Amino acid sequence: MSIYRVMESVPNFEEVDFQKYLQVLQRRWLPIVGIFGVGVTLGFLYTLSLKPSYKAEASLMIKTNRTSSLTGVTEDLGRLEALGQNDNPLETQVKVISSNPVIEETIRALNLRDAKGKPITIRDFAGRLKVEGIKGSDVVQLAYKDKDPEIAKKAVNKIIDTYIRQNVSTNQSEAVAANNFIVDELPRAEGNVRREELKLRAFKENNKIIVLQEEASGAVQTISRLEAQISQVQAQLVDVNGRLEQLRAQAKVDSKQAVMAADLSQTPGVQKVLAQLQEAESQLELERSRFQSGHPSVINLEEKVDALKKLLQERTQEVAGETPVAQGNLQIGQLRQSLIADITRAEAEKVGLERQIVTLTQNWRAYKERGNYLPKLEQTQRELERKLKAAQTTYEKLLTKAQEINLARNQKIPNARVISYALLPDNPEGPKKTIFLIGGGAVGLFLGIVVAFGLDLVDRSVKTVKEAREVLKYTLLGVIPSLGRNSRSHSFASGIDGVVPRIVGRDIPAYPLADAYQILQANLKFLGSDKQIKSIVVTSSVGREGKSEVAANLAVAMAQVGRRVLLIDADMRHPIQHHVWELTNALGLSNMIVDKLSLSTAVKSVMPELPNLHVLPSGVLPPNPMALLDSQRMEKLVESFTENYDFIIFDTPSLSGTADAAVLSGLTDGILLVVRPGVVDINSANAAKEFLAQSGQKVLGIVINGVNIKSEPDSYFYYTKGRQMEQISASASAGSLKKIAQRPLKSVNNSERERP
Repeated sequence: MSIYRVMESVPNFEEVDFQKYLQVLQRRWLPIVGIFGVGVTLGFLYTLSLKPSYKAEASLMIKTNRTSSLTGVTEDLGRLEALGQNDNPLETQVKVISSNPVIEETIRALNLRDAKGKPITIRDFAGRLKVEGIKGSDVVQLAYKDKDPEIAKKAVNKIIDTYIRQNVSTNQSEAVAANNFIVDELPRAEGNVRREELKLRAFKENNKIIVLQEEASGAVQTISRLEAQISQVQAQLVDVNGRLEQLRAQAKVDSKQAVMAADLSQTPGVQKVLAQLQEAESQLELERSRFQSGHPSVINLEEKVDALKKLLQERTQEVAGETPVAQGNLQIGQLRQSLIADITRAEAEKVGLERQIVTLTQNWRAYKERGNYLPKLEQTQRELERKLKAAQTTYEKLLTKAQEINLARNQKIPNARVISYALLPDNPEGPKKTIFLIGGGAVGLFLGIVVAFGLDLVDRSVKTVKEAREVLKYTLLGVIPSLGRNSRSHSFASGIDGVVPRIVGRDIPAYPLADAYQILQANLKFLGSDKQIKSIVVTSSVGREGKSEVAANLAVAMAQVGRRVLLIDADMRHPIQHHVWELTNALGLSNMIVDKLSLSTAVKSVMPELPNLHVLPSGVLPPNPMALLDSQRMEKLVESFTENYDFIIFDTPSLSGTADAAVLSGLTDGILLVVRPGVVDINSANAAKEFLAQSGQKVLGIVINGVNIKSEPDSYFYYTKGRQMEQISASASAGSLKKIAQRPLKSVNNSERERP
């Protein structure tokens, strides 16, 4: 007996989603294949239009023409130069060979014409011509392709001859231009020589210069001697100033006070009063040590000292005048007198040295002015001599170059030598058709991929389970795979815009849809933790998402596990459940609301093998379904349904444009939203989500219907050869699924599959 094996979900990590891109290619394979086929076809047709061509080849050696190498004005005549700083001269000549003038002359000389008889353009000729330099050598390789081998040969050889002729002409034109320049410059150069000679002669006569160099040399020697004497006297003056400062420091007087102190020390009147003052001060100090300050002896001595000081000051002023003299300098010894005498002599010596410096400086300035004038004359003379010599040199060089250029004008040596002319090609070169086929296929494949991704970007529909979960962000309760090729053909009914939903096990094979619906009913059963869910509203964002088919098959799955189920077609606008179960729609939900029919009268049993499954059609279509669904009678009927059945499923219209599902959800335990990838777009899904959120609806979760398992980037479930479901939706709770796996299963529809 096979059982479900449950695997717990593994968290996903953000990374580059290559599977998403592969899925885009799978969805848009048709335009990719179509554009790829167009590319291959165009490449094949282009190869058929190509014809074989012949290639003629020749080679040239590029070298510098050194036979006309000159100096000065024409030193670059015949030299090969590069266009850029980092370019090779060989590359420059390659560009010259393939230049427009060379090609134009070749076309005109050979009278080359296209298929219409018109001269071929330079661009067409250049497209067939190939000129390249061989690296590491001075050789240029030329090649030309044409359908006619004779034209290919002539074109290459004509290109070579034209290039060589134009190169010789260019070299000769340079020589002619240089000769014309020299012819124009010779008279000017001769006139410059004569003018410079006259200027030099007039300068010597005006300044009476005979031997200017000897006179300037004598002036320089005299100036140097005077500068040496000034430096020597300045050094002596510095020495005298140093001795003078030292003597003043030892005598502790400046020059003026030193002379005054020496004079006062030799004055008898001053010295006599000074001796009396010193004696009185000594007596005063003795009496102060014996008596107090107010004693008569002390007072008399103080008065005597003051009188003597006044007398000493008067006699000092008689000799020194107003110059203040300290009492300590009135009586100096023999040593200080000697120092004062030295100071006086040093002062006299200083004055003499300063006068000598002034005299020498005046003489130096006089000779300096004279010496400055002589170099100026010499400089002017030398400048005139240099100009004369330059004019003479230019004139002599122009005469020499004129003779050399006359010889260069007659030379016809080019900068290239033909290694080998082109021969008549024997074997044609056919186009590489494989490359064009591969290129056409590659371009077609690339454009197909671009178109595929462009169409996918323009397409706003929800394409995968992952996108549906990301847009709606509701709990994923089940994933219903697409029917595939094993199902019977779709059936149609009159008055229905679309196909009639099919029942698993009755209209289509039970595997693998039965397992998917069993998982859905199990998730609904264990979704409510506190209160068991007994009634739900099944709806969708837009039409054609398969909500009616999901509701019908969910009712079958619940009935298969032994639950008493009532499926109600609450879509009173476009009912379809009576077509699914092949019932009449004369009596149904609308009749029970309006006519108050009994439940047993309107409800039908639809499958003999499932007696616990009942269906309530919509009944007669009312003009205003909302009025019936939002009535008290409908509320009482829902209460009655929940008392008589284990589970009630309401099949309601889609949310786009109607509020039937929202009204009924208030009477039930919540809404089960059906989403079909490829049918609903992102805008409609967001609008439905916003409507449910604003109206405060309780959304139990979503069911992804019609999923192509092979094209899904995330494997929500897969199947083994034993027809067992190995992995289920990652959104289902692990606890509830474990409970399902632990419960025993019973056989359903003669298969070995079991139900929880």
